[in-house]
Amino acid sequence: MLLRRVWMTSSGRGVMTYEETQYSYAVLTSRALSVLAPRQRWRSRVESSQLGGRARENLDTSERKMDENQDFAAELQDSKAAYVLSNVAEVVERILTFLPTKSLLRIASVCRLWRNCARRVLRTQQHLTWVSALGPSDTEVHALCSILAQEVENVFLLPKTVLAMVDCEAFTGQAYCYRQSKAKKSRNSPDTVEELNLLFPKGCDIMGIATPGIVLTPTGPGSNPPQEHQEGEAGFAIMLPSMEGVHIKPFHFCKKSISPSALKEAGLIENPDLRVVLLFVYEAYKPGGARFLSQLLEQLSKSKALIAGGLVESVFSPLRQCCSQGAHGVVGLALSGPKVQGASVLLDQDISNPKEAEATIRRLKAAKIPERNTLGFMFACVGRGQSYYNNQNNVEADAFRKVFPNTPLFGLFGNGEIGCDRIIKDDYTLCNTETDSLQHEYTTVMTLVHLG
Repeated sequence: MLLRRVWMTSSGRGVMTYEETQYSYAVLTSRALSVLAPRQRWRSRVESSQLGGRARENLDTSERKMDENQDFAAELQDSKAAYVLSNVAEVVERILTFLPTKSLLRIASVCRLWRNCARRVLRTQQHLTWVSALGPSDTEVHALCSILAQEVENVFLLPKTVLAMVDCEAFTGQAYCYRQSKAKKSRNSPDTVEELNLLFPKGCDIMGIATPGIVLTPTGPGSNPPQEHQEGEAGFAIMLPSMEGVHIKPFHFCKKSISPSALKEAGLIENPDLRVVLLFVYEAYKPGGARFLSQLLEQLSKSKALIAGGLVESVFSPLRQCCSQGAHGVVGLALSGPKVQGASVLLDQDISNPKEAEATIRRLKAAKIPERNTLGFMFACVGRGQSYYNNQNNVEADAFRKVFPNTPLFGLFGNGEIGCDRIIKDDYTLCNTETDSLQHEYTTVMTLVHLG
């Protein structure tokens, strides 16, 4: 079992022990000392070799007195720091900005001042973040789960929604039908899903998807070069906080649960604030799957929202409660609000070289979407990638980075693509959301999503 530390909130979930309180206070005290009052050390400006006998005796006496008063000076400095940390909210708030969110939530229970400062800092943490993993993993869980257990301790946001994708071969133990690689031991077990759920706060919506191939940006800045992985163990988790002007609603439907009322409740229809819909259809090749998808897209195409996604292998979170194992269904995210923007272009079958791919992706520039808090999504067919571009690797991901060097790119290689050309420029919208035009094969849908 992974080493897990439960998330705590300032509303009182969990109890700080005396040792944790003392540790938290020590951390803040050390930071206060470094920020406010760095200890000034007495230094001699003359070489001892240049001193006479009496001068040398005076120097030795001064050094002894300094040693005797060192403890008193330290106590004085600590008392000053304690006073500042107990009374000056501006200083405490500044110091708290250097702490990861999980540490911030722990120390928020020390006193009322720290709790109020922590709440204000939490409201400023509006930047999305992500964790990416490349295998193979030495544990019984997927490489992404192993790395997440460490990385969530260092993130500077409180996750409200998590979108996780992993390769289906390593996660389900089933090699994709077009590949002859040996299947690995299955890691899609209740224990693995439970480990993933326990890594995030209670109430956090986690959407877990397994797909034949992964597109990811390594953990770190958005300027890291994105990578396409059609083979090998790989995965990512995008963590989205609660953001002003942005409402993210997860949804999950199967043939038993989908209905106009359910779509309305999810914010997918009769929602004038709906801007972007990311959807992922699983088991679509099963009998009735194609009809199910067509009916869903027919409803979504009536809105003015950007629609993008793909056909994936399976979904492991949220757990299925309304349909049987192996039945087809759909999961996704409905993004609403005045600060949400989206644009997409379609790289069709005629685009077969890097220059054409870059030229098509460059059309997204016309949408004038800001770089801050913007994600790129790439939904590609398993038939594309390296073999499609004459054995050239990472063609479309590299083309995206040339056009958007500071925007992270994530996505999948799947069994079908959903999306279209949709770019809003000033008051003009270039789009084609007919139901038939939203489903594709041997294409790539490249999408930008801005979250305020």
